[in-house]
Amino acid sequence: MTMTPPPAAPLPHLDADALARLVPMSAAVDAVEDVLVGGGLDPEAEPARSVVGVTGGQLLLMPSSTATYAGVKVASVTPGNPALGLPRVQGLYLLLDGVTHQPLALLDGIALTSLRTPAVSGAAIRRLAVPEVRRLLVFGTGPQAWGHVEAVRAVRPGLTHVDVVGRDRGRVDAFVARCREAGLTAAAATPDDVAHADVVCCCTTAREPLFDSALLAPHATVAAVGSHEPDAREVDERLVGRATVVAESRSVAMRECGDIVQAVAAAAFDLGRLHTLRELARDEVPVDDTRPRLFKSAGMAWEDLAVAVTAYERAQKADG
Repeated sequence: MTMTPPPAAPLPHLDADALARLVPMSAAVDAVEDVLVGGGLDPEAEPARSVVGVTGGQLLLMPSSTATYAGVKVASVTPGNPALGLPRVQGLYLLLDGVTHQPLALLDGIALTSLRTPAVSGAAIRRLAVPEVRRLLVFGTGPQAWGHVEAVRAVRPGLTHVDVVGRDRGRVDAFVARCREAGLTAAAATPDDVAHADVVCCCTTAREPLFDSALLAPHATVAAVGSHEPDAREVDERLVGRATVVAESRSVAMRECGDIVQAVAAAAFDLGRLHTLRELARDEVPVDDTRPRLFKSAGMAWEDLAVAVTAYERAQKADG
């Protein structure tokens, strides 16, 4: 007689609330740094993001692995969804054992992205920004914009003020109120207010530069995270040309980072001046105090894996 195997235990699911509870922003920043400094991971060796066109948008596939874990994020990008009251980006993350590839957990892919992207920026800002950061200017009013407020505050707790630039005044006002509820002063702003910022975070879907980089103070740090296409950019080539520039990897920078691709095409930037986040995390990047600092992020799969593993291990510890 054939024996029927017992039913498999349900796969643990870590939703947005669980991720927020298990991995505060400071822990997510540390997880990113730990992988780069001591995790034996080389971002240059990561497989490229797969993008497949489907009806109404795109599917993104982002796998990564270490000796002990593997994982893959499947995300959809559907530009028409907001008009239907649905998220533009949706997705799930599947975490696997690194050797047997047994599924270990499912995570909310969008909550994971909303956490790991600002955490990566936080890891860069921690080493690029001047110690006495007081003023932050954020372009955007969505989850990434708020995540970057949290990330800057995590690595520069002296932050006191947030300026917010957005297209929808109602959303800007709500964002300002949220900042104030968190104990910060805040105000609606214009792109010219970058002149007063210690840190600028660009968290938009813009395809053209958001501000005139000539207005930036020499000590300012800019994090641009809103695009991963070679024909889209949030900062101008003049900033790329004069700044200390850091990206997640050189291969990704030339494949997906329009801010850098277009600066190179305009002969405003020499790729020999490009530094990587891994080098920065290992204190191998000299930061010139006389010029702005730019971190350009396109998003990479190893970042999802680093934060997902932290969430999973903390969940296991809490359960057992």
